Amino acid sequence: MDYDVLYTFMITTAILSISPGPDNIFVLMQSVINGKKYGLATVAGLMSGCLIHTTLVAFGVSILIKQSDTLFFIIKLFGALYLFFLAYKVFRSDASVNLLETGIPKKTLGQLFRQGFVMNVLNPKVSIFFLAFFPGFLFSESLSNVLQFYILGFLFILVSFLIFGSIAVMSGAISEYLKKSTKIGVVLKWLQIIVFIGIAIFILLSEK
Repeated sequence: MDYDVLYTFMITTAILSISPGPDNIFVLMQSVINGKKYGLATVAGLMSGCLIHTTLVAFGVSILIKQSDTLFFIIKLFGALYLFFLAYKVFRSDASVNLLETGIPKKTLGQLFRQGFVMNVLNPKVSIFFLAFFPGFLFSESLSNVLQFYILGFLFILVSFLIFGSIAVMSGAISEYLKKSTKIGVVLKWLQIIVFIGIAIFILLSEK
């Protein structure tokens, strides 16, 4: 078992979770407006949805990997190209972080959990990202691919929950910092680009 691969996976996940995106900005705004526990309910819903995507990728990709080295190479190539595309999209995007507090209706804890779950499950980009991200981080020759994908999925959920949960708990301070800082958006933008490109190269060089 290659623990270095798992450590790299967790560090990469943490960097991606910190970088501003629709999910963590949504968590931040729910926490700022409704309170920390409402943000945590949203986080719980989002992370629960990741289990569905993990299952889809674990069984689907594992079958393809078993069938053919060529199919595995195609998956790697698709994953790398998709990550390069994400890096390009981030490069073309605005580096500013916009926090708009208007237009966010208050909801119950259960409603926010369900909304987070549905937002995640119905977003095909999450499955595509998992498909691009996970195969390059298979870490064991003795464990089945399905089990490895589930371990990666749970690590992804754990790290993301810790990051998103911290955003919810420290929502007030984080929102004020983001409003005052003019450079944080640029720094996180380029950090995200570097991570996406780095993962793409890592996946291309990985072996079955």
